Amino acid sequence: MALTNLYQEEVTVKEIHYQFRERLSVVHRKDRRNPDVCPHPDELEIDNTYPIILPSEADSVLIHAARDLEDYFFTSMKISLRVLREEEITGDSPCIRYGVDSTLPAHSYRFVACDRGIRLTGSDSRMAAQAGYYLEDLLNLREGPYLTFADTVRTSLYTPRMAHSGYGLDMYPTEHIMALAHHGVTALLVFIKDVDITPHGYHDFNDLCRRAASVGVDVYAYCYFANKLHPEDEGAEEYYENLYGGFFDRCPYFKGLVFVGESCEFPSKDPNTTGIRRLDNRDERGRPLVTGKPSPGWWPCYDYPIWLNLVKRIARKRCPDLDIVFWSYNWNRAPAEARRALIDALPKDVTLQATFEMGETVVRGGIEHQVADYTLYNIGPSGYLSGEAECASQNGLRFYAMTNTGGRTWDIGCAPYLPVPYRWMERYRRMREIHDTYGLHGTMECHHYGFYPSFISELAKWAFYSPTPDLEEVLKAIVTRDFGPAGRDKVLRAYRLFGDAIDRMPAKSHDQYGPARIGPAYPLVLFAGTDLKIPTVPYAHFGGNTITTPVYGRGRVFDVHTDPQTNRIFMDELSGFRKAARLYDEGCQLLSEAIKTAPACKQEEARRILGVAAFIRNTCRTVVNAKEFFLRKELLLDSHGDHRNRLVREMLDICRREEQNARDTIPYVEFDSALGYEPSMEYMCDRAHIEWKLDLLSKVMEQELPSYHES
Repeated sequence: MALTNLYQEEVTVKEIHYQFRERLSVVHRKDRRNPDVCPHPDELEIDNTYPIILPSEADSVLIHAARDLEDYFFTSMKISLRVLREEEITGDSPCIRYGVDSTLPAHSYRFVACDRGIRLTGSDSRMAAQAGYYLEDLLNLREGPYLTFADTVRTSLYTPRMAHSGYGLDMYPTEHIMALAHHGVTALLVFIKDVDITPHGYHDFNDLCRRAASVGVDVYAYCYFANKLHPEDEGAEEYYENLYGGFFDRCPYFKGLVFVGESCEFPSKDPNTTGIRRLDNRDERGRPLVTGKPSPGWWPCYDYPIWLNLVKRIARKRCPDLDIVFWSYNWNRAPAEARRALIDALPKDVTLQATFEMGETVVRGGIEHQVADYTLYNIGPSGYLSGEAECASQNGLRFYAMTNTGGRTWDIGCAPYLPVPYRWMERYRRMREIHDTYGLHGTMECHHYGFYPSFISELAKWAFYSPTPDLEEVLKAIVTRDFGPAGRDKVLRAYRLFGDAIDRMPAKSHDQYGPARIGPAYPLVLFAGTDLKIPTVPYAHFGGNTITTPVYGRGRVFDVHTDPQTNRIFMDELSGFRKAARLYDEGCQLLSEAIKTAPACKQEEARRILGVAAFIRNTCRTVVNAKEFFLRKELLLDSHGDHRNRLVREMLDICRREEQNARDTIPYVEFDSALGYEPSMEYMCDRAHIEWKLDLLSKVMEQELPSYHES
């Protein structure tokens, strides 16, 4: 169904590439105050007479927070307030007053709204700033400068909350940092390859750290260094002094350093591995030198603690408080006893991190699905996560989880977030259980696909403080604000349908690295063009075919027609995505109806939510068509006569359906330039890529498939 049909009007506004960045740079929206909303008799009304008061010794974070709040009232609430220092105040008129009280619990703020005004007091200046953002959240939901009286202490459940940029890979304009801080992010992640070098090239790390610190946000370095020596090798001390010591001598402002197996592997002596770094395990023809064992980055090697202790000592000589995070992602399916032995041997002053849902076999309808990573199909926690958390707790280690709670996953690779709040709320609940049971201290909210602020990340922020409000009531308030009261119930029904759909979309590698990754730009390839290269730009970190397989099923053993169990699983995937597409279509109709009754000032942003949902629906259709096409392709060469001709006709029908689906997607990606984009891949499902796919599809339909028809 085309965009024009959903909106019942022609949408003529088209965004150019990266125009979504203008929205990500908006900290305070202009449409937050509703002129039809009036204060209740028992509410506090903030007006132009309220000054914003800073302590005499306010640091840069508090000063920035006060200026931010001033801009919020001017931009979003249409009120002009003054920022004053404490010594400039005479009298005792109502005001908004910032303060710091070190007796508050760590990572907490006290929020007071009374007839004398508002007090925003943090356990430190960063938490005082968060108290100001909380005030903004309350007024945004109220749609006016009106507050109920309150006196509450709120404590952050997870510190840090780390995120990659949704603006662009390792790209952090100050405005985007501010927007992330407003959504509760407390630490940025940047990939490091050398001093001031990221996968995109030069980046002034010290400038980034200073700009982030000025608004109360830390920066963590995600390490891509090549660790070419074993820590016990001759010359290892000097080598790692030059590598890590040299880096932190010149970039001393990082708060943390993140290691993950595939990016930090070294030539381990563990006999369970090849003993060679993956990229070094090649002869002159590119063939593996050692086979039959995993590379050290994919096994919980016994000598990782030796390596960690060496790097830790060198790095903390320069940065004593550096948070060193060791992420066990790559060996999540290794034997539990091997993983536990490694955790038991880790230095007690590093942080262990695990991925919340991965390493699990999910059973649906009696069928086992071994799911891939970064998915909401499995809400989690997985057995791997729970085991790592328990072992970390027993060893006194800080523990973080990669949770994807920025709202984006690999389930749909080119959608900026999954609009499935009820599903996310269940994940928040289960995270809280791990927090309460084992001490989940911090989160990584996304990977390189970035944190795209949305109503999902807004909901997460409410969930990640204690006391936690009733999230269903918060969601109702968010929907009422975004769509108006008339359409609220339809939108909530749509969100439930979208959540049901996720439960039908098994997160399998052949889909996550195939049609689900790039959506309706994914080609249907027959037998010609199997060396296909997806168009890309030279600055894409994972562009083209790097993390997308354009020929469906290549390199994976399906045996869909010979192995009954494989066939059963594959057909369950197919029927699941068919159902998901129908559920998303039904939900899109409800959103479309809700938009018609929304106030005019809310309709553009409401349409963007609809566009995300419609893009996901069309991606589900592409997954279905890719699977249907593959099933027949596997039979085509061994068929003859009427059987072959029937297969050709069916494959042509599939191609026509996918052609229409791809064409119907073009208006969505032109209306919202965030659709079809992912920071590490760059654009993979914009109009140009869809037209590239359509050109390939026409050749399959007009030339290649007819050549297999037997007269």
